Amino acid sequence: MSGHSKWSKIKRKKASADAKRGRIFTKLIKEITIAAKHGGGDSNANPRLRTAIEEARSLNMPNENIERAIKRGTGELEGQILEEVTYEAYGPHGVAILIEAVTDNRNRTTGAIRHVLSRQNGNLGNQGSVAWQFQIQGIVNVDVKKYDEDTIIAYALEGGAIDVKKEEDVYQIIASPENFSKVKDILQKNNIEISSSELTKIPQSTVPLSEKEAEKLLKLYEALDELEDVQHVYANFEIPDALMEKISSATD
Repeated sequence: MSGHSKWSKIKRKKASADAKRGRIFTKLIKEITIAAKHGGGDSNANPRLRTAIEEARSLNMPNENIERAIKRGTGELEGQILEEVTYEAYGPHGVAILIEAVTDNRNRTTGAIRHVLSRQNGNLGNQGSVAWQFQIQGIVNVDVKKYDEDTIIAYALEGGAIDVKKEEDVYQIIASPENFSKVKDILQKNNIEISSSELTKIPQSTVPLSEKEAEKLLKLYEALDELEDVQHVYANFEIPDALMEKISSATD
């Protein structure tokens, strides 16, 4: 299993577990704050903010938390001065890793990321060494049990989607960043409930690994993702089907 489907599946399962621990709320508050800072507090005119708010509400984040995060971003409320930082790195076996962080202390974040990488036989790369290997795409998931596949495909194509794939329990609609909001709007206008959606970064090619090698890379991936300042981690290694079955069994 490779490409966007494996990462979407892992991230959906991980988000569910993180929500139970409250970890994802912290990341979402930072995302809402940064989105409002760069694009303004009107979610109708700020697609990034709208996506973050939708995800927060899908996980039952209280509205007052969302409003406070927006106001901190627009400067209406005082708070930490946050900045976005992207790190490019390599893991074992030449795997490319892209790490996106939001922090109020760049030195602290860099040190923490470097420490995790060094413990897992990885290292930071130069700027531009990894980012070119990833492409931004929009992913919209819709519950397969609720809707007919032909209906979803028709609405997706109307919105300019690139592809629609049936991935176990969801229809996974893939769209360009430019058409991401349009696809969601068309689905919602036709009363199609969106399970989850995100703008993500997909590797253009993957590094095939054995099950044991992939397990080690997943540990590195998870260790980076669990750092307080890290928002997203993307990697280009291919997860064997046998390992995906183990992950699914452990998280179901």
